[in-house]
Amino acid sequence: MVAVARYTRTAMVLHWLVAVLIVVNVLLGLFADDVPDSLVRRAIDTHKSIGITVLGLALLRLLWRLAHRPPPLPASYARPERGLAHGAHIALYALIFALPISGWIHDSAYKNAAATPLLLFGVIPWPRLGWIMAMPPAEKAALHSQWFAIHVWLGYALYALVALHVLGALKHQLFDRDKALARMLPGV
Repeated sequence: MVAVARYTRTAMVLHWLVAVLIVVNVLLGLFADDVPDSLVRRAIDTHKSIGITVLGLALLRLLWRLAHRPPPLPASYARPERGLAHGAHIALYALIFALPISGWIHDSAYKNAAATPLLLFGVIPWPRLGWIMAMPPAEKAALHSQWFAIHVWLGYALYALVALHVLGALKHQLFDRDKALARMLPGV
């Protein structure tokens, strides 16, 4: 059996934790309008809390990756595949940072932001962006709408990129038989 170069346990935990939280947040974002009115605020606040948590975990993940080189890609990957894999990872990192930041900007421009504190998971106070909250109401309203649209489109880009990432991993695992999943799955 050929040994598979694997990510560190910490990298795996951060990868899967971020992945699960993103899936939960996508579901909250997509279905917040479908929950009973009494739960809408809780769903939105949980969405915000998870987004900020993803931002913090993504920062940890990036710092970990800078300090711990990932395993090399299998030698069987063609040069274009290597380029696509690296490009996809860079784009995933960019989107994983851009989504919570765009949501934070959008939330900071909310007209009633000053009257409704942002509490992570209902407990930890989280600051809004003061320079946005200080804007005149009309500018803030326009910014709120613009950044909501940006946040939504970044979400669509992330969905597409995650789908390609999963399909690529499955292609390498099932068709190329290069044990791609063993690189990132704990216990495999």
